Amino acid sequence: MSEIKQSNSKAIVSLIMGILSLLIPFIGIILGILGLIFASKSKKEMAQSGESGKGLVTAGKICSIIGIILNVIMILIFLVLFFFTVNTDSMVY
Repeated sequence: MSEIKQSNSKAIVSLIMGILSLLIPFIGIILGILGLIFASKSKKEMAQSGESGKGLVTAGKICSIIGIILNVIMILIFLVLFFFTVNTDSMVY
Protein backbone atom coordinates (compact mmCIF):
# COMPACT_ATOMS: atom_id res chain seq x y z
CA MET A 1 0.00 0.00 0.00
CA SER A 2 1.23 3.44 -0.79
CA GLU A 3 1.67 5.91 1.97
CA ILE A 4 -0.33 9.15 1.73
CA LYS A 5 1.79 12.17 2.53
CA GLN A 6 0.24 15.04 4.40
CA SER A 7 0.16 18.43 2.67
CA ASN A 8 2.21 21.18 4.23
CA SER A 9 -0.05 23.59 6.12
CA LYS A 10 1.94 26.65 5.05
CA ALA A 11 1.45 25.63 1.42
CA ILE A 12 -2.31 25.66 1.98
CA VAL A 13 -2.08 29.05 3.70
CA SER A 14 -0.02 30.34 0.77
CA LEU A 15 -2.73 29.31 -1.68
CA ILE A 16 -5.48 30.85 0.45
CA MET A 17 -3.56 34.12 0.76
CA GLY A 18 -2.94 34.16 -2.99
CA ILE A 19 -6.62 33.68 -3.78
CA LEU A 20 -7.65 36.33 -1.27
CA SER A 21 -5.13 38.76 -2.76
CA LEU A 22 -7.01 38.41 -6.05
CA LEU A 23 -10.41 38.99 -4.46
CA ILE A 24 -9.88 41.72 -1.85
CA PRO A 25 -8.99 45.16 -3.21
CA PHE A 26 -6.24 47.31 -1.62
CA ILE A 27 -5.52 44.80 1.18
CA GLY A 28 -4.63 42.29 -1.53
CA ILE A 29 -1.10 43.65 -1.73
CA ILE A 30 -0.45 42.69 1.89
CA LEU A 31 -2.12 39.31 1.43
CA GLY A 32 -0.07 38.67 -1.71
CA ILE A 33 3.17 39.44 0.08
CA LEU A 34 2.15 37.15 2.93
CA GLY A 35 1.32 34.45 0.38
CA LEU A 36 4.80 34.71 -1.12
CA ILE A 37 6.40 34.53 2.34
CA PHE A 38 4.39 31.44 3.29
CA ALA A 39 5.23 29.83 -0.07
CA SER A 40 8.96 30.23 0.42
CA LYS A 41 8.82 28.96 4.00
CA SER A 42 6.71 25.96 3.02
CA LYS A 43 9.12 25.01 0.22
CA LYS A 44 11.96 24.89 2.74
CA GLU A 45 9.87 22.82 5.16
CA MET A 46 8.81 20.39 2.44
CA ALA A 47 12.42 19.82 1.42
CA GLN A 48 13.30 18.88 5.00
CA SER A 49 10.22 16.92 6.07
CA GLY A 50 9.17 15.27 2.81
CA GLU A 51 5.60 16.58 2.98
CA SER A 52 3.57 17.06 -0.18
CA GLY A 53 2.10 20.29 -1.52
CA LYS A 54 4.44 21.44 -4.27
CA GLY A 55 1.48 22.22 -6.54
CA LEU A 56 -0.19 24.21 -3.79
CA VAL A 57 2.96 26.29 -3.35
CA THR A 58 3.20 26.97 -7.08
CA ALA A 59 -0.46 27.96 -7.32
CA GLY A 60 -0.11 30.15 -4.21
CA LYS A 61 2.90 31.95 -5.68
CA ILE A 62 1.19 32.54 -9.02
CA CYS A 63 -2.02 33.82 -7.40
CA SER A 64 -0.04 36.04 -5.02
CA ILE A 65 2.04 37.59 -7.79
CA ILE A 66 -0.99 38.21 -10.01
CA GLY A 67 -2.89 39.61 -7.02
CA ILE A 68 -0.08 42.03 -6.17
CA ILE A 69 0.20 43.20 -9.78
CA LEU A 70 -3.55 43.72 -10.15
CA ASN A 71 -3.80 45.60 -6.87
CA VAL A 72 -0.89 47.89 -7.76
CA ILE A 73 -2.48 48.63 -11.15
CA MET A 74 -5.84 49.29 -9.49
CA ILE A 75 -4.30 51.67 -6.96
CA LEU A 76 -2.39 53.53 -9.68
CA ILE A 77 -5.57 53.93 -11.75
CA PHE A 78 -7.42 55.12 -8.66
CA LEU A 79 -4.72 57.71 -7.90
CA VAL A 80 -4.61 58.96 -11.49
CA LEU A 81 -8.38 59.35 -11.59
CA PHE A 82 -8.38 61.02 -8.18
CA PHE A 83 -5.73 63.58 -9.14
CA PHE A 84 -7.37 64.16 -12.51
CA THR A 85 -10.67 64.87 -10.79
CA VAL A 86 -9.16 67.13 -8.13
CA ASN A 87 -6.95 69.13 -10.50
CA THR A 88 -9.53 70.05 -13.13
CA ASP A 89 -9.74 73.81 -13.70
CA SER A 90 -13.29 73.88 -14.99
CA MET A 91 -16.02 74.50 -12.47
CA VAL A 92 -19.54 73.26 -12.90
CA TYR A 93 -22.31 75.62 -11.79
